[in-house]
Amino acid sequence: MPKKIVRPKKESRTQGRKKAAEKGPTAPKKDERKKNAPNTPHSKVNAAIAFPELPIPKAGDAAPEFSLPDQFGAVESLVKQRGKWVLVYFYPKDDTPGCTKEACMIRDGFPFFEKLDVTIFGISVDSIASHKKFAEKHRLPFTLLSDEKKEVVTAYGAWGKKKFMGHEYLGTNRISFLIDPKAKIAKVYPKVDPATHADEVLSDLRGLRRSA
Repeated sequence: MPKKIVRPKKESRTQGRKKAAEKGPTAPKKDERKKNAPNTPHSKVNAAIAFPELPIPKAGDAAPEFSLPDQFGAVESLVKQRGKWVLVYFYPKDDTPGCTKEACMIRDGFPFFEKLDVTIFGISVDSIASHKKFAEKHRLPFTLLSDEKKEVVTAYGAWGKKKFMGHEYLGTNRISFLIDPKAKIAKVYPKVDPATHADEVLSDLRGLRRSA
């Protein structure tokens, strides 16, 4: 006679839960840990500490030179703008409310900047692709530069401590620099109001050009 095959009994849910409780909690998988990690600026503090805070250059200082890719991947540099006025404005992040407001106000005033022969560079640590999307979405007619290595934001003192929901972290502060045709810093804007910044810079430009 053929032998009877004895199949193991299936474990009930109650028994399974009991065994799991006896073993204790298991460590979450790598993907789960990543998924559940808080997505806030202060969660990136340790990585950001590698970039030191430097003092903000003052009016009269030589503007730190830079070469960075724009929203199309072409490299732009400050030295190419010698002989022209340049507005370099640093902002925290593409397509966020304050940064969008600031960019759109500069966009609306762009014909006046053009008449004064001013080059505008908006700089953040966002990627080239992010800049391209941001510029296209809001029809920005000026150049956005990608500083993913954080070298230029650091050189201009724009990289520093910030606060978000009570947590301190390092990031890009909203600071602007008006640079004269000799590559000297003519004016520093350490605290920028996104809604009025474009008009403020235009007013200063007219006054500086008259006195030059």
